[in-house]
Amino acid sequence: LKAGGVAGVCVDLILFPLDTVKTRLQSPQGFRKAGGFRGIYAGVPSTAIGSFPNAAAFFITYENVKSLLHHGSTSYLTPAAHMVAASLGEVVACLIRVPSEVVKQRAQVSPSSSTLRILSHTLYHEGIQGLYRGYKSTVLREIPFSLVQFPLWESLKDLWSWKQGHVVDSWQSAVCGAFAGGFAAAVTTPLDVAKTRIMLAKAGSSNASGNVLAALGGIWRTQGLSGLFAGVVPRMAAISLGGFIFLGTYEKTRQLLL
Repeated sequence: LKAGGVAGVCVDLILFPLDTVKTRLQSPQGFRKAGGFRGIYAGVPSTAIGSFPNAAAFFITYENVKSLLHHGSTSYLTPAAHMVAASLGEVVACLIRVPSEVVKQRAQVSPSSSTLRILSHTLYHEGIQGLYRGYKSTVLREIPFSLVQFPLWESLKDLWSWKQGHVVDSWQSAVCGAFAGGFAAAVTTPLDVAKTRIMLAKAGSSNASGNVLAALGGIWRTQGLSGLFAGVVPRMAAISLGGFIFLGTYEKTRQLLL
């Protein structure tokens, strides 16, 4: 819990400006109208509050499920165990992440409004379900992401450990995390764009219903491939660097605590 929470806070606060740029590039109103490079830390209170419990919930679930599945399983089933553990971790973590993400992204494209004002406006007009708009699309983005990132991260660590004859150091785990995160970020960008459009859609609009396939279809028809991969460069940069900080910090904190 502590190692995951510390890692989550570090990565989310350090990389927040890159995340804001990515969100504004994906916004249906366009980068400039969404705020451009102004108010680059808009929405950071929401992230600061949600970061620790979100990351802690993920790693508690991930490590426990991974431990349960490893008992009696053969080596060739290890990647599958990592996939299942990561997927369940994301489902649990998204219960905390999505409300934080909804408020954060709306603040990022409306830098003149405070986080508290956006939260109260969302609750007043849409209720609790408004804070969970995009839950399904977020889970559908995070599960494929984790299916790629975590087995790749674990495999790279195992390979590096085997090559050097001892368990990887925390900085080596961080390098593996950067590579795994960047690759996973690239292939799941269309799902991230769809999630952003759903969270930013006006209440009552077609995207507000949360239909991921409909959102992807609409983006494809209006903007083509470039629309589906909007923000892919800052997303890859943020998540590669994020993977380095997040997984490296997690391993280091875990080693210090254990």
